[in-house]
Amino acid sequence: MRVIIAGAGSVGRSIARELLAHEHEVTLIDRQPTAMRVAQVPEAEWLLADACELPTLRDVHTETCDVMVAATGDDKANLVIALLAKTEFGVPRTVARVNNPKNEWMFDEAWGVDVAVSTPRIMTAMVEEAVAVGDLVKIFTFHQSRADILELTLPPTSPLVGVLVGQVMWPQDTVLACIVRDTRPIAPSPDDTLEAGDELLFVTGRDVSEETLLTLLMDGQDAS
Repeated sequence: MRVIIAGAGSVGRSIARELLAHEHEVTLIDRQPTAMRVAQVPEAEWLLADACELPTLRDVHTETCDVMVAATGDDKANLVIALLAKTEFGVPRTVARVNNPKNEWMFDEAWGVDVAVSTPRIMTAMVEEAVAVGDLVKIFTFHQSRADILELTLPPTSPLVGVLVGQVMWPQDTVLACIVRDTRPIAPSPDDTLEAGDELLFVTGRDVSEETLLTLLMDGQDAS
């Protein structure tokens, strides 16, 4: 997979190192000479230029890349980069960094963004997830489909403790994607039993009511 990363700061370089470790091809672009720390990611291709300009994107053959990552510290620049990549070069997937959560509403398909990553929102979710037992925490929202990834740690008081996964009538458009038990991820099967302390990860459709799911998890229902 070929990935272009606009923004060679600490975030961009970290993403590049991870992708290179998985044997992907990476190009890093930044307009600041101070960001050209080539020795830190020597396996990547580097370009000192402004990724908001069409000639720059042509120089790195953006039309041949699989993913464009807009990872600069400027939300306006990230939106422009994603829009140009999508509309001018037909990049299949764009990922854009959101620096200011107040701007998150703009990072959607209208601006060519397939996936928006808001570090403050993700960190907040991780903090909530770490301290909350019995609370439904939204971990991530897919901006194109509006599907959500939700997490809940099952408390001992839940009536679903001891119930088989296959006996639970989950709400429509709700999928129990993973059970994390004692640090071990489990792909849930109908014959798995829910236990107190299980971390449950759900993928839900855009119209699923979080209150309905939370009521089921905390108040229970008759097993079928």
